[in-house]
Amino acid sequence: MNLIVTILLAVLIFGAIIMIHELGHFLTAKAVGIAVPEFSIGMGPKLFQFTRGETDYTLRLFPIGGYVAMEGEDEQSTDMRAFCNKKPAQKILVIAAGAAMNLLLGLLIMLGIVCSRPVVTSTQVSYFDPAAVSSEKLQLGDEIIKINDYKVHTANDLIYAFVDVGTKPVQMTVRRNGEIIKLADVPFAYEQIEGQTIVKLDFKVQGVKKTPLLVLKESWYMTTGVVKQVWSSFGKLITGQFEMNQLSGPVGVTQMIGEVASTKDYSNIFLMVAFITINIGIFNLLPLPALDGGRLLFLFLELLRGKPVAPKYEGYVHAAGLFLLMGLMLIVTFNDIVRLIKG
Repeated sequence: MNLIVTILLAVLIFGAIIMIHELGHFLTAKAVGIAVPEFSIGMGPKLFQFTRGETDYTLRLFPIGGYVAMEGEDEQSTDMRAFCNKKPAQKILVIAAGAAMNLLLGLLIMLGIVCSRPVVTSTQVSYFDPAAVSSEKLQLGDEIIKINDYKVHTANDLIYAFVDVGTKPVQMTVRRNGEIIKLADVPFAYEQIEGQTIVKLDFKVQGVKKTPLLVLKESWYMTTGVVKQVWSSFGKLITGQFEMNQLSGPVGVTQMIGEVASTKDYSNIFLMVAFITINIGIFNLLPLPALDGGRLLFLFLELLRGKPVAPKYEGYVHAAGLFLLMGLMLIVTFNDIVRLIKG
């Protein structure tokens, strides 16, 4: 896909996701009676601004973030509509609402994807490839319940469950003729993709006629499946199972958006958007300084202590966190560019 078109598409996607995130903060702040002087999409110099009521709505040059400027958010204020003068539970709702909106957007996109398909998926084996080796243990009609310790509910769950198996023996739990059976060391063939060992799935699962309840269930499980994958990835990064050079930032994600968009498969494009917005929602909930999760940590401390941490000390922590976060972004972006050049 044309580079300029790819960049514009990435800006549009990130802009929409950021707007949804900030809209969560904004609407919740308004709902609990907090004064909001500015609602901004993007960072840096102003491109466009208009005012409605007490709020300036601003579009800024760099599409790398956004913010909702609330009265009394970072300093004390005597205004009863200031953030600092609201109850801890109200402040927690306001800060958590951004990530909640990202997760809700992901769920709605998944719902649209499922509605566009002719059937919903199951985990019931309906077909084996001619050279399938898993049929030594699996049988047609088996309903797969677990792969190792990973519970599966949809075809997407099957894919997620096999991602990290590598060459390890696969333990499966299935429902066969109404009976729960554990299958030990189910054999599979493997292939190497970008230096990673991936299990070759040699079977297919049964499609099921859509009903409103099944559509909702599949949409929910597709969303929670991505959430589990994101949490798992963070855990592996912390424990050293993932290396820093495996992370992708805006440059890497923009490249992936271009690759997916070039296939002209709109279902895959929307699936990627859902993955990005869920990723952003979960990332923002991590209890790290400068993120919403870090602010929530201080608010829960306020709830327990009965009084807030002094704003200047909280400010120091978030400033340090922002410095480290920007450093991480520079490293990740550098790695993205190196991969792009080599690639």
